[in-house]
Amino acid sequence: MSAQEILIVGCGDIGSRTARRLLTQNHQVHGARRNPDNLPDGVQPVRLDVAEPESWQELTLKPDYIIYSVAAGGFSEAFYQSAYETGVKQMLRWLKKIKHTPKHILFVSSTSVYGQTEGETVDETTVPQPSGFAGSIMLKAEDALRKSGLNHSCVRFSGIYGPGRDMLIRQVRQGRIAPEVPVKYTNRIHSEDCAGVLAHLIAMTESGKTPETVYLATDKGSVPLFDVMNWMADVLQVTPTEVVESPTRRRTSKICDNRLLLSTGYEFTYPTYREGYLEALKKVKQEIAEEKAQ
Repeated sequence: MSAQEILIVGCGDIGSRTARRLLTQNHQVHGARRNPDNLPDGVQPVRLDVAEPESWQELTLKPDYIIYSVAAGGFSEAFYQSAYETGVKQMLRWLKKIKHTPKHILFVSSTSVYGQTEGETVDETTVPQPSGFAGSIMLKAEDALRKSGLNHSCVRFSGIYGPGRDMLIRQVRQGRIAPEVPVKYTNRIHSEDCAGVLAHLIAMTESGKTPETVYLATDKGSVPLFDVMNWMADVLQVTPTEVVESPTRRRTSKICDNRLLLSTGYEFTYPTYREGYLEALKKVKQEIAEEKAQ
């Protein structure tokens, strides 16, 4: 694989993990964010505010690939609008102005575009019907890319977990657990696999294959949330004392089908929540033991 110039817009947690993988493949990686300090070693910093057109115009890059992996500043319609719909449209205007066509654009989207609540199975052919502003705005950003005519893939990640994303573990440690009925299906993907999928799609493009325009990126463990939290409680040897009706922010319930992603040859580092959470749970279990010993 020849070295390519890659711009990661929003080089935060997922972007940085992806950057490290791409650097090992000798690509030239630029990490763009409002404050481009503390990027991984080897990543070239770029100062960028995605919602500001002037900020884009200051860029002198002509990247072979763009990974748009921005995190909204908060969970509000205004933050999402700025980060996703406005940001993507500003990026597309910039590319048009400098008359540059990247080989491929990867847009980090979300399974929040699916609003199913009854445990239905969804895949890339399912018509998105978002139930909240987050999914609706993500869908508008996807539509802007689709209308641009540029080669792109919208990668719809399910619930991302991993270091720094431990809300469920904290709730279980407090003795809280999701109800067993009604069943609420949950879907997740480890942050390392998020990076793995993005790097994989670039490698796939470099090998001469054309990625699909949409991928549903989730691990192989689409299961009831009760099962996940009950397993965590068993590992931690914690007895649940309180049922939490909605432990997660989204109230959807669906089964995400990842067969299209698997057909590309991607192999998960953490195929299910059991492999992905185990290391973090062992640390928490040790903490609990130390607290009891005091």
